[in-house]
This record gives sequence, structure tokens and C-alpha cells, in this order.
Amino acid sequence: MNIMKNVVKEFQKPNVIIVLTDDQGYGDLGCTGNPILKTPRIDKLFEESIRFTDFHVAPMCTPTRGQLMTGMDALSNGAYHVCSGRTFVRKDIMTMAEYFSSNGYRTGHFGKWHLGDNYPYRPQDRGFQETLCHNGGMIGAASDYWNNDYFDDWYVHNGEKKQYKGYCTDIWFGEAMKWIRKCAGEGVPFFAYICPNAPHVPLFVPESYRRPYLEQGLDENLGRYFGMIANIDENIGKLDDMLSETGLAGNTIFIFLSDNGGKTAVDFYNAGMRGKKCSLYEGGHRVPCFVRWPDGNLRNPCDIDELTHVQDLLPTLIDFCDLQGLPEDVNFDGISLEGLLRGNTDRLPERTLVIQYSYLPHDMDPEKWDSCVLRGKWRLIGGTELYNVGNDIGQENNIAGQNPEIVDILRRDYEKWWDRVSPLIRDFSYISIGNNVGEEICLSSIDWLYAHASVQSAHIRKGVKDNGPWNIYIEQNGIYRIELRRWPKEANVEMSNGVPPYRGEDGIYPEGKALPVSKVRLSIQDFVDEQPVQEEDTAIVFYAPLKRGKTKMTTWLFDSEGELLCGAYYTYVTLIDKKERS
Repeated sequence: MNIMKNVVKEFQKPNVIIVLTDDQGYGDLGCTGNPILKTPRIDKLFEESIRFTDFHVAPMCTPTRGQLMTGMDALSNGAYHVCSGRTFVRKDIMTMAEYFSSNGYRTGHFGKWHLGDNYPYRPQDRGFQETLCHNGGMIGAASDYWNNDYFDDWYVHNGEKKQYKGYCTDIWFGEAMKWIRKCAGEGVPFFAYICPNAPHVPLFVPESYRRPYLEQGLDENLGRYFGMIANIDENIGKLDDMLSETGLAGNTIFIFLSDNGGKTAVDFYNAGMRGKKCSLYEGGHRVPCFVRWPDGNLRNPCDIDELTHVQDLLPTLIDFCDLQGLPEDVNFDGISLEGLLRGNTDRLPERTLVIQYSYLPHDMDPEKWDSCVLRGKWRLIGGTELYNVGNDIGQENNIAGQNPEIVDILRRDYEKWWDRVSPLIRDFSYISIGNNVGEEICLSSIDWLYAHASVQSAHIRKGVKDNGPWNIYIEQNGIYRIELRRWPKEANVEMSNGVPPYRGEDGIYPEGKALPVSKVRLSIQDFVDEQPVQEEDTAIVFYAPLKRGKTKMTTWLFDSEGELLCGAYYTYVTLIDKKERS
């Protein structure tokens, strides 16, 4: 331990840890007033930190995560939806991990990513040197390993699938702490991005964590939800103890926040706010955020009530860590909070922020005015509803009629913002195939363009009638093996068959419906072909000569009458023969 502390003293730059929880609302902590939930270790971190009490994110996970990584609004960076080919930060935008890695930091990601499962959008493609994650937006997503259930699951470690024993949240924190110790032992600064998939549904958690809440008479879902947060709290305690034991705590910037408003517990306690996850009202996007850096010459722990948002964190860390090499044309939507955190100022410049993203049942392309415009304590919802959350946190009184001048200011600010971002809405990103001969790429229905009903394994089990094309970039001319499946490879089930219910450690996945698949079709570039499906077929394989460039690929599964059942929820693509073509 003494050796470790001596190494720590030699660090020239601060370490950084960001813990981003999933679907944990503002009121889902003891320190923010929850009357039942016990979070003693997060509360301790809260007491030692500077707390932003008017801090905002997007009302959904992918947009928030993209904004955190880029310092840019979701409609600016391209990751503005949770599926449908709109979860990718565009390749030409530098990420937080790339800033850190190019400045001599070790970079590690542990947990949920939800910014792309395939090259060039995976965490290891976007600046993380060490990464351990599940695929998709949740454990149990369509692209996640089949039958993952939070316990003893298969995750992706630096691109390779591997099974880990234990509960998911324990694994994310445990593996992150191993990696942090290694970085410290080697004397290099680190950026650790720890993103538990909890307390997102499904609400699976060891019985010991939920029992104390169920014994108080809470309903099953609420008891499970609070149990998941109690487990997160315990893991943050273990992480914080490790930082203290190794001497890392003083020179480590520790940031805690959530990715959107709450969902499961908002009817129980929501700190007085209206709205929840997916909502443009305050409860959908105001979240806890606090920052601790003992050796950073910050102001004493306190509450700061200035309007702040997730895009501010990257510019702030660039200043704190003196990160160099910013692109000349970088244009953050956030601003640095360094002066505010150091106590050099008590106020930020007055500014207008816009929260907008895309979510069902809206059209996939964001529509004008489907937004919340924020300025000070003013909130303009949908371009017509005006609230002052300084004296109406529940947003009960629409005062647009009494304040036409405020409405006019906020509408004009939004118009300028919309003119800037709207041309980028359909600037889609493309999944690459054919980078290396023999490398297999798994495409899932979660990334079908405009499709939205088949993003979870539960949807696959139901056999939902959903389809759409994938946006594909073919890296090399050649012959491609394209394998169409209804079930993923690891399930190893015939295309026309169903699957039995799966009983996991703490829950059941339902029976999978059989579909009468009789024929499949594939279309990509000028290759269009059909094949019959036999009873024993688990997959149908096509061999297509393809040219380098952008394209769309679409699959169809039909019954014997030629009626569309769905697309091939899983399609595996491999470059098998590289050939030059004119």
C-alpha cells in the first residue's frame, strides 16, 4: 500500500471516474429526500461533493450518453434515439475517451455503452483502451447475448465474448477496480467510465438487497428497484474505500450522475417534479450530479443551483485535466464549469439550452418544437407551455399567456438552434462490414432504420412483425457470406421453431413463439435473392459480390402464402474473399 501511495504522488494529472447509472431518477437517493431508500455511501459522496441541483440530461439513455461523450447536443452528434440506426455518434466527432487517451491517460469503460454494438462505434473504436460491456441498451436487448439475465452473464471484453460469474453491477465495479489498481501500479493517470445497467428493467437483483424493502410493505417492483440501487450504493462504497486505501482519492475527480429521469419509483417519490423518463417535463431530465476532487482546489462542498447540463462535463474536464489537441473546429454545446467549481464565480453566463431527442410514438426523425427550452428557471415545452420551476417545480401552472415576451425570447432562441441542427438529423451513420477477411459482424434488428418494435429479446420471442433496412458501409470489394437467422447463433434454434421459457437466477423470460417461416429474401446493392426454408434450418446463407461504399441491406421472412412475418432479426456478415472490382 505504501508503494502505491508513493506512485500516486508522482501523478502529474488528476484521475477521473464517472459513474453513470441507468434510469435512476432525481428522487431515487437518500440524499435527495427519498423517505425509504437507503443510500449511505452515495450520501457520503454527496456530502463531500459540490452538488448541481439544476442539472439536466436527455430524457433517454442514448442521447445523454452521446452528449456526455461529445459535449454536443444529441441532434448535433447524431445519437438522438435508442435504436433504429440513430444510436451512433458520428465518426468525425472526437469523444471524451479520445481526448483522454491522446493525452497519455489510460481509458476504461465498464457496463452499458448504448452508442453502437459494431465497428466503428464500439467503445474500443471511440477511445477506450479497456472495455467490458453488454450489447444494446439493456441486458436483454435484442443485440445482447441470448438469455443474459444479470447473473453469470456473457459480456464483451475488448471485442471478445466471455462469461463472468456474479451479479452484473458487482462485475462492472469489480472489474473497474482491478483495472484502476493496475493503472495506479503502473503510475499512469486513468479515466474510468463506470456505467451500471441498473436500476433499468428488468428488475433482477439478489434477494438480500430487495428483502429489506419488501419487508416494509413496498410492492414487488418498487422493492426490487430500491434493492438494485442499494447494490449500486454498496459498490460505490467499495470503490470509494479502494480509492482511500490506495491513496488515489485525493487526486481523483469523481463525478456521479444518472442518464435520465426516473421511471419505476416516480409515483412513490419524485422530489415534487412532474414527468419521468421520456418526458420533456422536469422529472424527465433533471438528475442528480455531484463532483468531488479533494486535491483540486475546489470550493467547499455545497449546492449550486445554476442551470447546467451534461454537455458541460467534457469542457470542464478538458480544463481540469489540461487536455491538449482539441480539433480546431470543435464547437461544444456545453461550457466549462471550472470557474463555478473553483469558486471563482457564482454565476454562469445566461444561456438558452434545448432538450430534444427522438422517441416513440413520435416519428423517428425529431420534429420541430418537440422540445424543452430552458433559460434560468424558465421552461418552454412544445413551443407553447411556459413554466417557472423556481416557484412551480411541479409545473402545474402554464403561464405562457402572462409572459408573452419570455415565450418570444425562448421561441426565437429555439428557432436559431433548430436552424443549426435540423440539417444534421438525416446525416445517418453506417455500420461497417468487411474490414478484415474472415471477421464476422452480427447485425440485429435493434439497428433497423425506422423499425422500433424489435429492440428487446422479449420482442424477438413474441415474433413481432417488424422490419427495416440496415445502413451499411462496405469497406472492401469482395464476396460476402450473409447468414439470415430468426434466433441468434448462441440460441441454436431452427428458424420456424419457438423456444421454451427461460428461468434465470431471479426471473423468467417468456416462451418464444414459433413462426411458420417458409422463405427468406435478401437485398443489398444489386444483389437480390430468395431461398426456401426447411424445417431443420437454423439459418439461410447467401453469397453476395459487393462493392465498396454506402448501401442499405434488407431481409424478409415469409410464410408459405408469401405473407411477411418479419425481417431476419439476426444477420451475420463475413468477408470471405477479397476481390478487386471495377
